[in-house]
Amino acid sequence: MSYSYVIIDDDKQSTLETQSMAGSFPELTFVASANNYKKGLNIILENKPDIVFLEIDPTNLKSKLSLLLINELHRCLKVIPKIVVVTKKKKLAFEAIKYAVTDYILKPVSKGDFIQMLLRLNNDRDNFSSLKDENSSKTVLIHNHTATAQQGLVLCIKSYGDYRYIDTRDIAYLKADNNSTDIHLKTGEMITAFKTLKHFESALYYPFIRIHNSYIVNSCYISRIHTGNSVCHIKNTLTKIPFSKTYKSNIDLIISKISSDNYLEI
Repeated sequence: MSYSYVIIDDDKQSTLETQSMAGSFPELTFVASANNYKKGLNIILENKPDIVFLEIDPTNLKSKLSLLLINELHRCLKVIPKIVVVTKKKKLAFEAIKYAVTDYILKPVSKGDFIQMLLRLNNDRDNFSSLKDENSSKTVLIHNHTATAQQGLVLCIKSYGDYRYIDTRDIAYLKADNNSTDIHLKTGEMITAFKTLKHFESALYYPFIRIHNSYIVNSCYISRIHTGNSVCHIKNTLTKIPFSKTYKSNIDLIISKISSDNYLEI
């Protein structure tokens, strides 16, 4: 998935550092920056970014940067952006939690912080998505309410009165086929859905990650990543899926996530 973002920080050097770090992730697109409350509010309302990197402990008190900006966004917008606090002090974290910020990153920012932030964003399943086919004869419905480990997310592919239900935990990977997508299950079965791969990229969240123009992989089914050959191996199969340089940062996300769980490297 891709995200647009703005930076609201009265420290010019910090703004440049945040922008530089975000620039190493192709899924993050810079929109604008501001150094005070008023300008920050304006660029958010004008551009409606997906993410706001916000400093809440400003160098210059006249900038009036604080968590109160979030209150104003709630008054002006039906849906507010994801707020990521970027600051030097840990002590403000508890207050930020009360404002339900998406993430809290301490300066100086690091690549690891951004990887974890993107994983959290991609793993956010709190929304309900209903995606309809343009010709209304076929639809794909995805219910993105919070899915527990026991329940999982159910994908319904409907075509001319035929309802096909797929537990997304059973999907190993998806492959583009012109204007349709082949859904490959862990059993070896393949199901065709009449939607583009881009459609599924915007609908499915982590552990589903796009690694190639033609592939989205369920990272839970990756048994090996060979960065030299640019391929991923799928568990219990001989299938090898290529990944491209364009999506190399997504491979880094997968590697980081795997190593952050119950993990031993030898």
